[in-house]
Amino acid sequence: MSEPRVSFEFFPPRTKKGNERLARRAERLASATPEFFSVTYGAGGSTRDRTVETVLTLRARGLEVAPHLSFGTASDDETLTLLQTFREAGIGRIVALRGDVPSGLGTARQLRYAEELVGFIRKHTGRTFHIEVAAYPECHPDSTSPDDDLVFFQRKVEAGADSAITQFFYNTDAYFDYVERCASAGMHIPIVPGVMPITNYAGLTRFADSCGAEIPRWIRRRLETYRDDEESLRAFGEVVVTRLCERLLAGGAPGLHFYTLNQTQPSLRIWEQLAISAPSSQSSAPSSQSPAPSS
Repeated sequence: MSEPRVSFEFFPPRTKKGNERLARRAERLASATPEFFSVTYGAGGSTRDRTVETVLTLRARGLEVAPHLSFGTASDDETLTLLQTFREAGIGRIVALRGDVPSGLGTARQLRYAEELVGFIRKHTGRTFHIEVAAYPECHPDSTSPDDDLVFFQRKVEAGADSAITQFFYNTDAYFDYVERCASAGMHIPIVPGVMPITNYAGLTRFADSCGAEIPRWIRRRLETYRDDEESLRAFGEVVVTRLCERLLAGGAPGLHFYTLNQTQPSLRIWEQLAISAPSSQSSAPSSQSPAPSS
């Protein structure tokens, strides 16, 4: 059995100095031999220029990078230009998302689904990119039912997705049930758990409430008691998330994807405590310079 993969997610800083600081943090995380670093893409492509700048900064440091991408409010030609920019930079992986509706647009602007973006990338670039998509073990907040949610995921797989990264969660049963349901429906791409280290009570609950992720009551109550004790909260969170990762990997999860919030130590400490050997190569994504079937 191959060693599990690890990847880390960043959001784009607002300044060039911020990009340089982030690049140094990424280099510190390189001790975990990550398969890639992903960089988020704001609602409707609102951070597009900053995302591209961050991606190219990390790539210039020799790091494997996977830009998030959605159609957002961009035209097809603008999206093709972005793909060409990434290809020319030697990037071989894309995280293809539907993306959120930008603030202020409400329902007036219907964004295109991730399955359309996956199909678009495949149509115009073939197998140049390894395509990651999102998965929701606890059901996407916009889905009417778990079965409906699974249908949307299946469409992304059929459009050409290679693997998936889940929304963060703290219930391993939800993940394993989701993977089993996908396999029963004939979907066998790797589904990598998304992991959110616990470092801040207010921030975590805000994220969870906004994306429909459940924080088990016993965890919420413990975090509430540590609300004004940052050291105890971090120590408790580290134990909880490390044990979560241990159960996931023991149960056969293909790896872990850490939502770092641009912090280094919380994710790195968890990974180091798992004591996993580094894989033989840093990335299995195909080179964008020479299109080839993805692994």
